[in-house]
Amino acid sequence: MKTFSAKPADIEKKWILIDAEGVVLGRLASIVAMRLRGKHKPSFTPHMDCGDNIIIINAEKIQMTGKKREERFYWHTGHPGGIKSRTKQEILEGAYPERVVQKAVQRMLPGNRLSRKLMTNLRVYAGNEHPHEAQAPEVIDVKVLNSKNTRTAK
Repeated sequence: MKTFSAKPADIEKKWILIDAEGVVLGRLASIVAMRLRGKHKPSFTPHMDCGDNIIIINAEKIQMTGKKREERFYWHTGHPGGIKSRTKQEILEGAYPERVVQKAVQRMLPGNRLSRKLMTNLRVYAGNEHPHEAQAPEVIDVKVLNSKNTRTAK
């Protein structure tokens, strides 16, 4: 028996819509990362982009457990003394709240060229509106998959 390796012609991509309102960030990010890679498909091939196109709406209404809203994201500008930081709460209240979800998904993918290509298949929107109605995305309710995926208290 030979190992199956998907060719570009064999890959079938779907469009998936996920509502992030009330969903725990890490659990959402792990589900999205798995679907971006295509690991949920029996035809998964590690070196190919065989995942789906994913649309996430209501990214500003994401939930976090514990004190994760007060944890800080750090980055360096490249200049001496240029370390900067912001809490996740500050980012969610800022101009681009979808970046919290994007970074969580990006950090669950391997750090190579393929993952940078996979991130182009992810679209995250802060609000309820998205411009991808023409693709007729299939809706996946992450809240129903596991009771731990949601968090009711702040």
